[in-house]
Amino acid sequence: MTTAAPQATGPGAAKSPSGPPPSPPDAPGVPLRRSLVRALPVSPALVLLLLFLAGPIVYCVWIAFTDLQLTGQAESSFVGLENFRTAFQDEEFLNAVWLTLVFTVVSSLIGQNTLGLALASLMRRASKPVRTLTGGIVITAWVLPEVVAGFLLYAFFRREGTLNAILDWLHLPSQNWLFTLPILAVSFANVWRGTAFSMLVYSAALNEIPQEVTEAAEVDGAGGWRRMWHITLPMIRRSIGTNLMLNTLQTLSVFGLIWVMTRGGPGDKSQTLPLFMYEQAFQNSMIGYGTAVALLLLLVGSLFSLIYLRLLRTEV
Repeated sequence: MTTAAPQATGPGAAKSPSGPPPSPPDAPGVPLRRSLVRALPVSPALVLLLLFLAGPIVYCVWIAFTDLQLTGQAESSFVGLENFRTAFQDEEFLNAVWLTLVFTVVSSLIGQNTLGLALASLMRRASKPVRTLTGGIVITAWVLPEVVAGFLLYAFFRREGTLNAILDWLHLPSQNWLFTLPILAVSFANVWRGTAFSMLVYSAALNEIPQEVTEAAEVDGAGGWRRMWHITLPMIRRSIGTNLMLNTLQTLSVFGLIWVMTRGGPGDKSQTLPLFMYEQAFQNSMIGYGTAVALLLLLVGSLFSLIYLRLLRTEV
């Protein structure tokens, strides 16, 4: 008959592995109540977003599929995709799409982005008085109300304006810029007004670049352009993507600046999508058609956002 070996006791004896006792499972409904309690602080903001943002968007989507008019109509009816078919067959709409792309590329992707980066790079090496003066001038143009900025630029570009006075003083040919090159005039106005945002974004991004990296590149003989292309731009690429996305969305919705300067004219030479939408909805009283154009503009902005967000996901 065999007997079990006695277990070792004492300080040197091996202890059997044991952990803390398992916690009892949550009662049914506890995780749901816990989630609801955690959501309470943000619930007022969520309700406001649903009420004042999602609600109007859903209502606008419904209007875009109707023939709702501002005046002269007892009730509206559902017309399906008719407003969208009408838009893509309308030469004025296609012209507005083209001018919107030109305005966005010239004033945002090229103008504000490039000039903002150039100013941020130059101000980084400038003396403090120069930085203060330059920053103050650029930011003043940004904080001005859009209508005030529009009147200032209208006075600058008009036939008897400041630009032609300077050209006459230099004995150079002058012209009515708001009549001959209206889309470029309003693009320059948007660059003048919005460059400050890009300058601030790039100033913050450039300050995050380690000084040792730049100094090492200088020691290796890299010139200014090579350092900019191979070091600075790759290291601030995410800031570039964020700035491009925000500037593009803001530029797509510019209305007051162009309306004050040209009202979309002469003819439709500076009529971007926001002005075309306003004309159809409130001047021609076609609310349904104008809202359909607004949804198409929202779609264009969403496509730009998806492209930029895709670029931002890629790591350096």
